[in-house]
Amino acid sequence: MIITMKQGAKPKDIAIVAEKIKGLGYKPHISKGKDVTIIGMIGDYAEKYKDAFESMEVVEHVSEIQKPYKLASREFKKENTIVKVSRNVEIGGEKIHVIAGPCAIETKEQMFTTAKIVKDAGATIIRGGAYKPRSSPYAFQGLGEKGLKYLNESGSKLHMPTISEAMTVEQVGLVAKYCDIVQIGARNIQNYDLLKAAGKQTKPVLLKRGMATTIKELLLSAEYVLSQGNYNVILCERGIRTFETATRFTMDLNAIPVIKKLSHLPVVLDPSHGIGIREHVGTMAKACIAVGADGLIIEVHPQPELALSDGPQSLLPDQFKTLMKELDLVAKAVGRELLY
Repeated sequence: MIITMKQGAKPKDIAIVAEKIKGLGYKPHISKGKDVTIIGMIGDYAEKYKDAFESMEVVEHVSEIQKPYKLASREFKKENTIVKVSRNVEIGGEKIHVIAGPCAIETKEQMFTTAKIVKDAGATIIRGGAYKPRSSPYAFQGLGEKGLKYLNESGSKLHMPTISEAMTVEQVGLVAKYCDIVQIGARNIQNYDLLKAAGKQTKPVLLKRGMATTIKELLLSAEYVLSQGNYNVILCERGIRTFETATRFTMDLNAIPVIKKLSHLPVVLDPSHGIGIREHVGTMAKACIAVGADGLIIEVHPQPELALSDGPQSLLPDQFKTLMKELDLVAKAVGRELLY
């Protein structure tokens, strides 16, 4: 349930309510808005203590959260969440951030060259896969920790935040050590032990929607991370699997306004995976901004024909540079900004 504090409630008042929640065996989840503070009391049978909290002088009112995803819902927090990453990058505000880089980190030179290309074009976060979940066991699986070191070094030299995927519970700490954002990929969106591990560390977490995951299931996966105390969660739409075979996946643009109505969490989109065809990635990227994306993930490679992973959907440097200028125009048309 949600406990809404009276306007102007002091820190000591909030602490008293939080301690009472703990005393009852629940974990308080505090959300401080512009005017009021809301405390979530999440757990089985929490509603039976409604009267006990409503009788407190510092409490305005108490209400039950109807959605199965409690902390991710608009009922818990009406204002949009802005996730603070690092190096003054914030996702969820007026500025749209572009996360760009190679699908897989292949060499130190390839990682830095690509990172420099995307930064010069206006990207604000570098991506690169060190651990690669591949359909074939014979495909390139990534460089592991060595790749993370290359990514971290590139980010440090260029003063840019970094993001990479963790595939196992054991990898979460390692990715968090080297990167500014921990990504949970589409194939692991319902790996609940992995989600809980991501929620127990403090770096922002980006959750990619699975190819057969409903919006409700995506938000429940976010709930796993939030429930562990990490409120810096970013959702990512990257296409769902349908009967269509002309594209890699079907980009579910419908999901964005729906998710934004249901949840306060920021949403980024991945048109590279969504369509999987280089010549159409730009078109879909512009559509993503038009429907309200807070950010984009775009794969770029200096030599896609030699890429060890997802070459056909990776943009060439000149294509990415041109696209960024076009995306900026679309962003301005919808009242946002992309390039400084």
